[in-house]
Amino acid sequence: MKVETKFGDSTVTIETGRLAKQAAGSVLVTMGETIILATAQASQDIREGIDFLPLTVDYQERFYSVGRIPGNFFRREVGRPSEKETLTSRFIDRPCRPLIDKNWTYETQVIAQALSVDDKYDPDLLAMLGASAALTLSDIPFNGPIAGTRVARVEGSLIVAPTQAQLETADLILIIAASDEAVVMVEGGAKEANEADILEAIFLGQKAVAPLLDIQRKLQEACGKVKRTAPTIVRDLDLIAKVKADYRADMLQALTTKEKQGRHQKVHELGAKIKADLAESHPESGSDISLAVNELEGDILRGLILEKGQRVDGRTLTEVRPIQCEVGYLPRAHGSAIFTRGETQSLGVATLGTSYDDQRLDTVIGDTTKAFMLHYNFPPYCTGEVKRLGAPGRREIGHGALAERALRAVLPPHESFPYTIRVVSEVLESNGSSSMASVCSGALALMDAGVPIKAPVAGVAMGLVVEGDQVVILTDILGDEDHLGDMDFKVAGTKDGVTAVQMDIKISGVTRDIMSKALTQAKEARLHVLGAMAEALKTPRLEISQYAPKTTVIEINPEKIKDVIGPGGKIIKAIQAETDTRLEVEDSGKVTIYAPTQEKAQAAVAAVRLHTQAPEVDKIYSGRVVKIVDFGAFVEILPGTDGLVHISQLANERVQRVSDVVKEGDVFDVKVLGIDKAGKIRLSRRAVLEEGRR
Repeated sequence: MKVETKFGDSTVTIETGRLAKQAAGSVLVTMGETIILATAQASQDIREGIDFLPLTVDYQERFYSVGRIPGNFFRREVGRPSEKETLTSRFIDRPCRPLIDKNWTYETQVIAQALSVDDKYDPDLLAMLGASAALTLSDIPFNGPIAGTRVARVEGSLIVAPTQAQLETADLILIIAASDEAVVMVEGGAKEANEADILEAIFLGQKAVAPLLDIQRKLQEACGKVKRTAPTIVRDLDLIAKVKADYRADMLQALTTKEKQGRHQKVHELGAKIKADLAESHPESGSDISLAVNELEGDILRGLILEKGQRVDGRTLTEVRPIQCEVGYLPRAHGSAIFTRGETQSLGVATLGTSYDDQRLDTVIGDTTKAFMLHYNFPPYCTGEVKRLGAPGRREIGHGALAERALRAVLPPHESFPYTIRVVSEVLESNGSSSMASVCSGALALMDAGVPIKAPVAGVAMGLVVEGDQVVILTDILGDEDHLGDMDFKVAGTKDGVTAVQMDIKISGVTRDIMSKALTQAKEARLHVLGAMAEALKTPRLEISQYAPKTTVIEINPEKIKDVIGPGGKIIKAIQAETDTRLEVEDSGKVTIYAPTQEKAQAAVAAVRLHTQAPEVDKIYSGRVVKIVDFGAFVEILPGTDGLVHISQLANERVQRVSDVVKEGDVFDVKVLGIDKAGKIRLSRRAVLEEGRR
C-alpha cells in the first residue's frame, strides 16, 4: 500500500507492506531521493513494577545512504550515536511519547533508519513522519498521527520544508511537530526574530503538515492493525480518596516549604509516614498509596496555582526568582561567569582556540567542522543525588544544543574574530531551567573572554497548568512545576528578539492564544534577566584574556604561499617552532597567526615577511654566499632568493679568483643593482664598500 501527497516543492510518499513486515508497524518514507525506513514494535509481556512508559526511540544514519564508507578505524557505524542522531532521536521521542496510552507498560521501541539521503532534503523530519506512521499502523495504542516540518525565513519570506540550500541563508529556522488539534513540539532558533514572527512560523508549520496527517490516516484505514488495549490497573479508589482527604493539610505544609531540598525531604517523610500509618490496615496497597501521595502532591501544587495564583516557593505567577551574577570567577580561564537564579546555578566557562581546535565531524553529508561548541554538564550533586558518572546522555546533549543555538546567533563573523570558541556550562545546582541558566552564564563568560558578541543573551523557561477552561502560564518554572505541570517552553534571546525556542508538552497540544501569551510573558522575563546580567557586565571586554592566544592577520602575495610553506611544510613548521606560534595560510594569501604573546606574534610576522618579500633595486641586504663559480658568487639575500655578485663586483680592487675574496658561508652586505625580465638579480659588494668609504 502506498500513499503520497505534495509537500513543499516535492512529493512525500509513505509505503507499507514491502519491507520489515514482521514489525508491528513499518513504513518506507520517501522525499526526493531521501528514503527512511521506520519501524515500531512492542513486546508481548508487560514490564512489571513500573509506572512509566518504557519507550525507546532511535534514529540511525547509514553512511551507505550517501555512497560513503565510515572514516573510523572499524569502517562501520559503531559506538555512540552522533550528535545529529541523538538530537533527532530526541525530537521524534518528545512529540510521540505523550500520545501513547499512559497505562501502556509494554516495552516499546521505535527505530528510524536513513537508507538514502540526497543533498536537498534532511532526513530527520521524514524520520519523525515515519515514526508516527509506523506507530499509527501498529497495534500500539498511539493517539496520533503527528507530523513535523521545518519553517525557514529566507529574504523575508517564510518557507515550509526548505531545501538545504535555502537553510544556509535563512535567518529563522523552526522545527514544528503538530497533530490535528494543536502544536505538540517546537524546536529552533533565529537571528533575533520578534515574537510575532515566531508565532507566525509555528502556526504556518502546523497548517502545512495537514496533508501529512491525512495520508497517515488513509494508510491506517487501509491496513492499520487493531490497537491493543493498555492494561487495566485496578486501584483502591477508596484508599486513594482517604489518603488525599486525611493528609491534605500535611502535604500542603510540606509543599509550601520554599527551599527545594527541604521541600522534597518533607514530602518524602510524609510519604513514609502515610505508608507506615496504613501498613497494618492495607498491607498490600503500597503502589496505591504511592500513587495517592503523588496525585495529592500534584493536586495541591496545581490547585494553588489555579485557585489562588500562588506557587510553592511563594512567588507570583509572573515573578522571576532572585538573580545573582559574577564574572571573572576563574583566574586562568579565558572567560568565566556564575549565574544563579533561585536554586539553579550554572558556571559558564569560555575558552578561545585556533582552527586546530575545531571539532571534526564525520557525518553522512561529509567531513565538517564546528568552530563554536557549547557543552552542558549535569553532575548528580547538582540535584543532591548520587549517581554513576558517565558520558553525556541525550538530555545533556539536547540541553547543550539548545544553549549553543541561543548563543550562536550573536557571535561575531569568523572573518573578524578568527577563533574557535568553546563554552562549557557546569550546572552546580538545579531546580528548573538549567539550560536557560546555561545560556545566561555562557553569554556572560563570552563577554568576560572579550568575544565581541552582538548583544547579551538570556533565557527563561515558561510553564503551563490547564484544568478544563482554566489556563495559567507560569514564568521561570521550578523543577516541581515542570514535573507536575503541562508544558516546558524555553525561550532565549536578546533585548531585540528571540534566538532559540524549545517547547515540550504533556497534554494533547497548545493553542495559538496560549503560545502567544507565553511568548509575551517570556519577553518580559527575558528583559528582566538581561537587566540583572548587565549589573555584572554590560558589554564584552575590550581585550581578550592574557592567557588566550593572540591573533594577527596579514596578507601576502598568493604566489608567495609556497615560499612560506616550503617543501613538505619545512619552512612553516620551522617558523612555528622558532616563534611558538600557529600559522594558517589560505589560498587567498591571508595568513592568520595565533601566538601566546604579542611579541611572539610579531616575531612570526617578521619571519613570514622575510620569506615573502621581493627584492628591491638599490636596496642593501645582508646575504650569505651559497655557491662560488669562476665568474662570481651566488648570494642568498632573502629566504629562497639569491642573486649573482659578478667577480668584478666583489671588491674595490681587481680580483683574480673568486675564492681569494669570499668562500661559501660568508655573510656580508650587498646592493641590488638590477633585476632582469627573467627575474635574475644582479648584486654588488663593491657598491656597498664604496658607499662605506664615502
